[in-house]
Amino acid sequence: MQRLEGRVAVITGGGSGIGLASARRLASEGARVVVGDVDEAAGTAAAEEVGGLFVRTDVTSEAEVAALFAAAHDTYGSVDVAFNNAGISPPDDDSILETGLDAWWRVQQVNLTSVFLCCRTAIPYMQRQGKGSIINTASFVAVMGAATSQISYSASKGGVLSMSRELGVQFAREGIRVNALCPGPVNTPLLQELFASDPARAARRLVHVPLGRFAEPEEIAAAVAFLASDDSSFITASTFLVDGGISGAYVTPE
Repeated sequence: MQRLEGRVAVITGGGSGIGLASARRLASEGARVVVGDVDEAAGTAAAEEVGGLFVRTDVTSEAEVAALFAAAHDTYGSVDVAFNNAGISPPDDDSILETGLDAWWRVQQVNLTSVFLCCRTAIPYMQRQGKGSIINTASFVAVMGAATSQISYSASKGGVLSMSRELGVQFAREGIRVNALCPGPVNTPLLQELFASDPARAARRLVHVPLGRFAEPEEIAAAVAFLASDDSSFITASTFLVDGGISGAYVTPE
C-alpha cells in the first residue's frame, strides 16, 4: 500500500523501538521520513535506512524541536504527520514512596513536555496546509492502574492522553486530527531492560495480557500508519488502544 505517498512524517525517538519500526513502515507506504533522536548513531542509521533525513533532537529543548520541524518543512515542503513518540522509563521512576523529584521531573520533561512542544510546533504548519495527522504515544497505563508502579511514567502518559484528546477536539475543523496511541507492553529495548533488571516484575506484566505475549514494534507501527493515513479520516481525539486486550481483561485465559 502507498497510503502515504508524497507525505512528510516527523518521528521523534525514531532511532529505535516503536519509532524505528514506524519509520520503516511509513517509508514503505510512501512517506518521506524525518527522524528526530538524541542518539546520533541510531538516528542517522534509521534515516539512512529509510532514505530520509536525520535531525539530532533533544525533545525537551524548545529550540531543537523547532529546528526539527523546520528542517522537515524546508527539506520536503510540508509537515503532514507528526508522530511524537520519544519517551523514557528509567529505573528510578518507581513507587511514589521511592521516586525522587529529579526522576519525576526528568520523566515528565521527556514524556509529556516534549509532546506539548512537538504539538505546539507542528500545528501551525498543518494549519497553513489545512490538514495533518498528529499521533502522540501515550500508553495503556494512561487508562489503567498498576501495583508495579512507575508513577511519573504513568502520570506523564495520562497527560499525553488528555492533551491529545483536547487538541483533537480543538483543531478538528481545521483538518488536523490528533490521536493518542496507547500501546500495551511492547518488545522494545525499554521493556528488555526491565526484564534484565527485574525479571519477576516484568513477568507479572505478561500474565495480564490476554493474547499471552508482548506486542512487536511492527504491530504498533501498523497502527501508526493507519492513524497517519486517510483510512482513519474520521478518527480524532481518540484513545487508540493497541494492547493485546489488557485494558479489557478481568481474568485472562489459562
